[in-house]
Amino acid sequence: MLLEEISHDEIQKVMAQLDQAIYNHQQWHNSLIRTLICRLQSDENDIDTNAHKKCRFGQWYFNHAPEKLHEHPGFIAIGTAHQHMHELTTRLLNTSNAGNLISPLEFDNFANALERLRLEIFALKNELEMLLYNRDPLTMAITRISMLPILREQQALVTRQAQPCCIVMMDLDLFKKINDLYGHPAGDKVLTALAHLISQHLRPYDKLFRYGGEEFLLCIPQIDLHQGYEMIERLRQAIAAMNIDLGLQAPINITVSAGLTLLDPSYPVEQSIDRADKAMYAAKSAGRNCTKIWDVDM
Repeated sequence: MLLEEISHDEIQKVMAQLDQAIYNHQQWHNSLIRTLICRLQSDENDIDTNAHKKCRFGQWYFNHAPEKLHEHPGFIAIGTAHQHMHELTTRLLNTSNAGNLISPLEFDNFANALERLRLEIFALKNELEMLLYNRDPLTMAITRISMLPILREQQALVTRQAQPCCIVMMDLDLFKKINDLYGHPAGDKVLTALAHLISQHLRPYDKLFRYGGEEFLLCIPQIDLHQGYEMIERLRQAIAAMNIDLGLQAPINITVSAGLTLLDPSYPVEQSIDRADKAMYAAKSAGRNCTKIWDVDM
């Protein structure tokens, strides 16, 4: 599951739920430490074999967390860390309830498991915050503000690892006509559908940026020009075949023009972007709905 597929509003809702879940877990932890230090009777739920499902954090995780998170690796890692922490908690409580002393090693194992859980939770929280504040609210593509730092980091990888990276400028053909015919809300739906389809066709480490208006920039690492061209052509054809429902009598179809180039490690990132842009305009001049590779004559 890609977090990019979660809407801006859904991310805000997940963030609020996660904050409440973190608070509930901290309250549980405070109560646990009080029980251990004061040698109080332990909560039966904490020594149950399914303790990780019965605490308030576990109830949120298993019963109330949005389904779109369930397949995300970070969310799965939280579940694994949470269950392991509860298994160690049960051992501590059983030792205490039996009137035995808890060894430093047993407590350290619990403390390490607790810290691992916290790290997993805050890693997911930070990822959601990055999406919330560095993503275009409409399309969930990365904003142009964040584009250059990411591309410069990728350029450094190209230099160090000698692995090629393609960048692609993609522009929706005749978008003004869509806005004029159907209105700007319909245009927004088209942009959202386009970005969603692009994201579905990208690999987990590819990047999609909203460059401006109806223009998108793609960063596709570890791929040469030939492979990049084939990939973008498949994507372009999928876009042309997509039916977009605007609530009209029939769905509409769109096309895109794309310009492709390698991210050149010898020149500033901006120059590679300019090359992709020129190749995209060459695709426009060639009749639209096609992909062109930059060359020095453009």
